[in-house]
Amino acid sequence: MRFYTGDNIDYYRNACEQISFGGAGEFMASPGDIDPPDSTYETIQEYISLTYTWYPIAGNHETETTSDMDWLRNFNRNGNTLPNIVNVGPAGCTETTYSFEYENTHFVVLNQYFDGSSDVGTDGDVVESLRTWLEDDLINHGKPITFVLGHEPAYPQPDAVSGRMRHSGDSLDKYPDNRDAFWSILQAYNVTAYICGHTHNYSAAPQDGVWQIDAGHARGLGDMGAMSTIVMFYVMESGEVWFYTYRLNPGEKRWGLFENNQLR
Repeated sequence: MRFYTGDNIDYYRNACEQISFGGAGEFMASPGDIDPPDSTYETIQEYISLTYTWYPIAGNHETETTSDMDWLRNFNRNGNTLPNIVNVGPAGCTETTYSFEYENTHFVVLNQYFDGSSDVGTDGDVVESLRTWLEDDLINHGKPITFVLGHEPAYPQPDAVSGRMRHSGDSLDKYPDNRDAFWSILQAYNVTAYICGHTHNYSAAPQDGVWQIDAGHARGLGDMGAMSTIVMFYVMESGEVWFYTYRLNPGEKRWGLFENNQLR
């Protein structure tokens, strides 16, 4: 939604109103490109709820903007200000890498711009120190369902409708050895899905047993190269996990169900 927040019905406000109308669920997670984050959060509060829980994830545009990172660090001050956090990030990335739990599900949020010492130190990667933190986190939680969230796709895909391709070769695939080691961790610990963004294109597909879901964008008419997308996840007490994807027809300004899939 970056730069397309506020009260204009043609942009991110439209997605927030649709979420509110359809049932907002327990919380929202946004996988990067959320700048300026203060304006994004104000739009969520205005058009969903003042008390709605939001988990923002640092992307490349936030990490290159000092004021954005200051806001994100303060939003999760000391690494445990957001609700339900069970593990804070490594030193140097305490506020923007963390895990939280809700009911029977464990969620891991990764700042992929952490280089081992600084939370803005690299151009999008999963370096060894971040992988070590991730593996330790996954070893020590006891929930049956796990989602990992980060900004950049491991395997960039074209948009499911328009076919537009972006950021192939300069996402996590820029560093294939680190990407492969990261994906092996997701496989080893039975992660249900990796949720990402960055491309502004929506796609969803299993990669060697782990789903990669690129949430696309929610900029409305601010990006006509692909339709706006909302992905709703439903986690059942039985352990079944479903996701429903809604997309905006810009000509009719109407949202419709695009696809639904069972993840497990």
